[in-house]
Amino acid sequence: MIRVVGALIVLAAYATPSEQRSDTANHTLTAVTGLKVGHHTLTTRPTGCTVILAEAGAVAGVDVRGSAPGTRETDLLNPVNLVQQVHAIVLSGGSAFGLSAADGAVKYLDEKRVGFSTGAGVVPIVPAAILFDLQVGDRTIRPGPDCGYAAAHDATASPVVEGNVGAGAGATIGKLLRSDRGMKGGLGSSAIELPGGLVVAALVAVNAVGNVVDPATGQFIAGGRTEDGSRIADLRAMLRLNLPGRGAGVAGSRPADAQTALENTTLGVVATNASLTKAQATKLAQMAHDGYARAIYPSHLTNDGDVIFALATGSRPGVPDMNQLGALAADAMADAIVRAVRAATGIPGYPAARDLK
Repeated sequence: MIRVVGALIVLAAYATPSEQRSDTANHTLTAVTGLKVGHHTLTTRPTGCTVILAEAGAVAGVDVRGSAPGTRETDLLNPVNLVQQVHAIVLSGGSAFGLSAADGAVKYLDEKRVGFSTGAGVVPIVPAAILFDLQVGDRTIRPGPDCGYAAAHDATASPVVEGNVGAGAGATIGKLLRSDRGMKGGLGSSAIELPGGLVVAALVAVNAVGNVVDPATGQFIAGGRTEDGSRIADLRAMLRLNLPGRGAGVAGSRPADAQTALENTTLGVVATNASLTKAQATKLAQMAHDGYARAIYPSHLTNDGDVIFALATGSRPGVPDMNQLGALAADAMADAIVRAVRAATGIPGYPAARDLK
């Protein structure tokens, strides 16, 4: 696209990565060589978990921006700590109950003798994060060790399946105004590959309290709906009023209360084939949060538990340009968020973006 001149180059600059796709190549997280992704979905509720495998090991970092996170093994990702690589990342629904899905991924890797080498054998390093989806369906159905094991077992390097799958199966969005006017979230993925072979990719389970924005247009494409449920409410206008819940076509709405304050969280992973240190991977996770801010409005609220993990497989040697990597990671993450809601399908009480005309 960069060879096009005149007015067309302006269009290319504002086109999202998904709009620029014109081939059948892998444009998801598994475009990063060495990574596999597997989902296990409990369709009876729905909920589920997603496992990102890095069986050869990947340098990892994490950045937690939300005020209501649920995580496992994130302290070991601190650059000052001993362990340098992880072997999987688990994203799960089910709130705190879902953290046990990581036990299944650990079991799967242990059976394959993949992990951190110790005198007593290998110990798989598997950080994890959860989102709250217990308000959808039967809350007693939630991901556990069997879910994590199945997702790890089914993981492949094929293009990532998107929509109502894995950790995105029970995800919902747009609950800032009224929990009964939300819409269906989901799981999405995107990748950017440069001519020289550098790949930066993202995967995300979108369960935000805010609305989803298409950065290419600045328009809301999913989120909190108007009183009649037929349109997406203008949260920008709502948040500029002195009395939340009045105006913008959402008469009678109310802001999220304490009971619903923890019922959100967007979970993401960015990955690259570049060679990074743990400190650089942590910085990459931090910079990728710009993708949340571009595609979710408002983002990083006290009601969210937003987390982004970063993985670097190191198959592409050389000194990385962190400014370039961070910018591309934010672009890939924003596109993955948009793809998540566009791939989602509606469930009872939560229509999808495709359902609104």
